[in-house]
Amino acid sequence: MANFDQETVITEIGKRPMPAAPGNDSLVVIYAKEESLRGKRYKLEKSPLTIGRVPDNDVVLDDDAVSRRHAQVERRGEEWFIVDVGSRNGTLHNEGELAREAALTHGDRIKVGSTIFKYLTGADAESAYFEEVFKLTITDGLTQVNNRRHLDEALEREFLRARRHSRPLSLLVLDIDFFKRINDQYGHLAGDHVLRELASLVQGRVRRDETVARYGGEEFVVLLPETAVDGAVSLAENLRARIEAHSFVFQGVTIPVTVSIGCAEVSAGDGTGPDLFRRADEKLYQAKQGGRNRVCH
Repeated sequence: MANFDQETVITEIGKRPMPAAPGNDSLVVIYAKEESLRGKRYKLEKSPLTIGRVPDNDVVLDDDAVSRRHAQVERRGEEWFIVDVGSRNGTLHNEGELAREAALTHGDRIKVGSTIFKYLTGADAESAYFEEVFKLTITDGLTQVNNRRHLDEALEREFLRARRHSRPLSLLVLDIDFFKRINDQYGHLAGDHVLRELASLVQGRVRRDETVARYGGEEFVVLLPETAVDGAVSLAENLRARIEAHSFVFQGVTIPVTVSIGCAEVSAGDGTGPDLFRRADEKLYQAKQGGRNRVCH
């Protein structure tokens, strides 16, 4: 079997790229570790569109998890297909590993290394693109929960409201225990999978008026308006237990995951939203120092 990390993949030597039918079909980068790539649009104007680590690809990703020639997007009749061309780490299609190839439909997500693309097609592809770019300003592309910028704005807004109306407001700071060990032992793609699945678990346990955000790295924040500390601690314990009991499975391997959580409620000594965050973060530190996999408040 050819090693695509060492050899150049050649498909039908001498064949010219096939022009695609008119349209707005494109791949949009909705997550990339390299910030300058986020929101970048690759119009599907030729077939195949190649994706890989070396400069002769149409889409170049400087990522050790990406093979020299990793995948390509091909037009067949009226459809576009994502095709893995023998990459070392595989290609994900809508969170599932791509066996070889799959036809693309509007909204499909493709993950190559640490980069996530979204496929846009149809008459509304142009407006969908601008919607995706806007979402990038408030959403973490990897986990699809809110990003730090959105959290900062929500925290300031809810802090002022709680103070003005003398209402309770609590905040959880959640951190994955030994996350570096997960990356080192199972690989960064497995680490990304854990982050996405954990974010989904947390998002599924909060109300619509509550905010879940990825604060950075393996740290998440849950902002809880109209919730006193007892209710916040109860939710935190529920989340901690659910995450510990959940089976995080990546490529057939189960990865044990636990979290530590710090919790705080607005107090008279808090002058700003960041003061509340700082106190919850201090409680997180206590949970880590106390042995991890626990809640401190």
